Amino acid sequence: MIRILAASATLVVALTAVPAFAHVTLEVQEAAVGSTYKAVLRIPHGCGTEATNVVRVQIPEGFYNVKPMPKAGWTLETVTGPYSQPYDNHGTQLNEGVTEIVWSGGDLPNDWYDEFVFRGTFASTLEAGTFYFPAIQGCATGEEAWIDVTGDENAEMPAPSVELVPADAADH
Repeated sequence: MIRILAASATLVVALTAVPAFAHVTLEVQEAAVGSTYKAVLRIPHGCGTEATNVVRVQIPEGFYNVKPMPKAGWTLETVTGPYSQPYDNHGTQLNEGVTEIVWSGGDLPNDWYDEFVFRGTFASTLEAGTFYFPAIQGCATGEEAWIDVTGDENAEMPAPSVELVPADAADH
């Protein structure tokens, strides 16, 4: 009887954990306000059974000096636009920058996993709390839009996020 209960508890924990692995997430879950951050966007599956062939990431205001990493076999594009306020980048004033990153033309089969990388800096004017990077996976006949920024723990399609902590509270 104890073995059955233990096996049942293990099964419940395993089944409860599965949905979290299905979401597009960021590898590092915490960063300090004002710090440079390397975002590793984890894509765990395609759209239904289709392969992912486009990954789009929106870059919200407050994350600046963004530089995406090229990915072999994918075309890399960036969309740029003005910032709502200038940011100081080591003595240089930045008034515009990347607002969206698009990796396209690749082939990430549904049964495979991959990561897409970019870096940037969190503005020192940001407040501690959850910071979202809405992302969309494009497939041959559809898409998975990971754009829910409500913070609802039961959201079906939560945007990838990082928890910002005050600069003096960070471990770095």
